Amino acid sequence: MLLETGSTCWRRETSARAALIVDMAEYFDAAMAAMRRAKHTVHLLNWAFEPQTLFHPQPGCTGPEDDRIANFLKRLSKDNPRLDVRILCWQSALPVAATQNWFPLADRKTFAGSAVKFVLDGKLPMGASHHQKAIIVDDAIAFCGGGDIGPDRWDTHHHLDDDPRREKTKHAHGNAKKDFDSRHEVMGLVEGAPAKALGALFRERWARCTGKTLTEPPKVRPAWPSRVKPQFNAVEVGLSRTHGAWKDHPEVREVERLHLESIGQARRCIYMENQYFTSPLIAAALARRLQERDGPEVVLIGTEHSPSYFDQATMDRTRVKFIESLNRADKHSRFRAYSPVTTLGRIIIVHAKLTIIDDRLLRIGSANINNRSMGLDTECDLSFEAAGRAGTGNRAEIARLRTRLLAHWLGCDDAIVDTALRKAGGVGAGLEALRNAGYARLRPIELPPVKGLAEVISAYHLGDPFSPADGWRPWRRKVQSESAARRGRDAMK
Repeated sequence: MLLETGSTCWRRETSARAALIVDMAEYFDAAMAAMRRAKHTVHLLNWAFEPQTLFHPQPGCTGPEDDRIANFLKRLSKDNPRLDVRILCWQSALPVAATQNWFPLADRKTFAGSAVKFVLDGKLPMGASHHQKAIIVDDAIAFCGGGDIGPDRWDTHHHLDDDPRREKTKHAHGNAKKDFDSRHEVMGLVEGAPAKALGALFRERWARCTGKTLTEPPKVRPAWPSRVKPQFNAVEVGLSRTHGAWKDHPEVREVERLHLESIGQARRCIYMENQYFTSPLIAAALARRLQERDGPEVVLIGTEHSPSYFDQATMDRTRVKFIESLNRADKHSRFRAYSPVTTLGRIIIVHAKLTIIDDRLLRIGSANINNRSMGLDTECDLSFEAAGRAGTGNRAEIARLRTRLLAHWLGCDDAIVDTALRKAGGVGAGLEALRNAGYARLRPIELPPVKGLAEVISAYHLGDPFSPADGWRPWRRKVQSESAARRGRDAMK
C-alpha cells in the first residue's frame, strides 16, 4: 500500500463511490447540487473566496443574482435555519488579496448580518498560507482538490477560445477588452468515511482558528450529485496534509512522504499536472528514477508561463532548473515536459495539482510541486489507490482517466489517444506520435536562459520557502536546496 496512515497519509478510508471532476464548470455545478441537498452542515475551506462568483456564468460573465455563491449560501441558510453554513478562508496578505478583488473585505461585508459564518484564518507560520480547498456537506459528501472560488477559475474542459462566458471587462462601446485565461482544474469527489474525515479536518482548522469546538453532524445518507458519474467503487482514499510547525503544533509532511514513496514505487509512468515545478527534493527523486535503465517514464504538464509577473520572475525561472536537471538525467529518453494551449495557441493556465502513478494511484489536491507545499503552507491532497477486491476495476479506471486527460489536452477522442499509446508502447512516445500527426495542443515547455538576477532568484528560491525556519531567511535556502536534493536522491535508493 502506498497510503499508510501516520506516514504518507493522515487518514485512509474506503469510499463506496468516488469521482474525478475535470475543470470548474462541472465542479461548480456538482457542488451547487450537493449543497442544495444539505441537511445539517455546509462547510467550505478556501485559499480564496470571491462572493460574486457565478456557478453558471453567462456571456459577459453575467447571470442571475441567486446564481452567485454568496447569495446562494445565504439563501440556503435562510431557507433552512437548522443548516450550519461556514466558510474558513485564508487571511491573505494584502498583495495577494489585491489580485483577487480584495475578497477578504468583500466577504466580510457580504456575509455581515447573515446566518453564514465567515472567518478569516491567520493562525499559521509567518509567510505561510492556508491553501486547502474543500467543500464538505453533512460529513457525507465532500469535494477536495485545487479549485478556489473565483470568477477567473471557471472554464469548461473544452477550453474554448473567446468563450463569452469568460469575458472579463468591456470598453465603453461594448467591445470585449479581455477575457479570463483558459484554466484547468481538477477536484475529487468522495462519500461516506472519507467525507467524514474531511469534515473532521474542517472542525480541527475551525477550532485552531476560533477556539470553538464544533460537533459532528448527525449521520445522513450521502446525496451524490446526479450529474456526476461515479468512476470508482469501494476505493481506498487517503488524505495527506502539509502544515508548517506553528506554536505547539508540530509540522506535518504527509504530502512530501507520499510523493517520495509513490515516485520510488512507480514502475511504468509518473504523470503530473501542476501549477509549479520547483522542488529540488522532487526533482532529485524523479532524476534518480530516470537514470535507471528500466525506470518509469516521467511526463509533466505545466503552464507555458505563469500569469503573474511575480511568479514569472520566481517560480518560472526556478522551474527551468527543475526541468534542466531532469533533462540531464534522462539517459534513456523517458522524460517529457509539456505546456497546453487552446486551439488558437493561447495559454491554458494549469492550476491543477494531480499525479497519476501507473494505474495504481490517482492523487488530486491543493499541494504544488514546490517547497512551500511540502513544509510551510497548509495543504490537503486526496488520493485514490487501487487495492483490495475492487483493485482491478479501479486500476482500469485510473488508466482510463489518464487517457481522458491526455485526450482533453490534445482535443481528440479518448480512443485516438488510447490507440496511439498502445501502438507506441508508452505515454511519451504516444504523445509525440500524436503531436507529429497534427494534435499539437501540447507543446514542449521552453527553457529560457537563467542569468543574472534570475539565477540568484532560482538559487535562493525567492518566494518559495522550505519551512518556517527560512520563511524570512532566504540566505539559508541554497543550503536547504542542496540538502533537499540529497534527501530526494537517497529516498530512491
